Amino acid sequence: MSIGTEYEGKTVLVTGGAGCIGTNLCRKLAELNAEKVIILDDLSSAYEWNTPRAKNISFVKGSILDDEMLKRVFKERPDYVFHLAAHFANQNSVDNPEYDLMVNGIGTLKVLQYAHLLGVERLVYASSGCGVYGLESKMPFEEHDISISLHTPYQVTKLLGELYTNYFHNLYGLPIVNARFFNVFGPGEVPGRYRNVIPNFFYWAMNGRALPITGDGSETRDWTYVDDIINGLLAMGIREEAIGEAINLGSGMEHRVVDMARRVNDIAGSETGIEYVERRDWDAKTRLLSSIEKAKRLLDYKPQMKFEDGLMKVHEWFTKNWEDVEESAEF
Repeated sequence: MSIGTEYEGKTVLVTGGAGCIGTNLCRKLAELNAEKVIILDDLSSAYEWNTPRAKNISFVKGSILDDEMLKRVFKERPDYVFHLAAHFANQNSVDNPEYDLMVNGIGTLKVLQYAHLLGVERLVYASSGCGVYGLESKMPFEEHDISISLHTPYQVTKLLGELYTNYFHNLYGLPIVNARFFNVFGPGEVPGRYRNVIPNFFYWAMNGRALPITGDGSETRDWTYVDDIINGLLAMGIREEAIGEAINLGSGMEHRVVDMARRVNDIAGSETGIEYVERRDWDAKTRLLSSIEKAKRLLDYKPQMKFEDGLMKVHEWFTKNWEDVEESAEF
């Protein structure tokens, strides 16, 4: 999948641009010579020290629920919008369901309204492949086989976001694409209570703590390296065939949680091992695996990063930024 000069001279808005996916996406857009890359992030689960620095990147601290902030960034007349901002993720939504609905529901609606008003060339919405497929969905998960029998507010509101993007596409012709992410990992994600398992495991391993596995460790996940996700997103922004579609962005491979945990301990040089804890009530899916055939067909999507090499890169990032990570990690 080759991205050429399509983003050169363009203005791009990335909501939630201070997160792991957002920082890597904005850095790549700057390298592709976008005229202006605007990050809108309220730093509720990200940190300004972690945002990329470049002459064509500007950072605006603000919420997608704040109309004044939305007017400020849309006044720049973005050509492309990557809507990554979200109340993340499952346990956080169980603990805070009303705020989850506000951010992922009302916030997404507001972004769509401004994008429609300004007539953007493309809006790419960050959905959740781990969320919109249910226990009855067949694996590998294919885009048509979504579920309305879900287990967390986050899953509900991520699906709600897709329904809203489809509504704006169907009624107003807004050129949207729904990107269904699978277990994204990579440099740039600060660990914390509501963060993903890989950064948390590295943080605990590097602090000499046993890694807690919920379940028996045979559970699988479709971990996808962030650079592969970025390549998929960039293609979604320019491929005409992608408009109006929901497309999985995964690795198309399963890895057992226990094998990941052991590898993290090996990389971090930790000898404290693992411990098994009770599975969370909402954690009903013991396996996750995406079908990426549609992404291959429409986007020429080809994941490149080997899982073990991706884990090494996460550890390198932790080592390089350890002082900031330790100060920022919230558990």
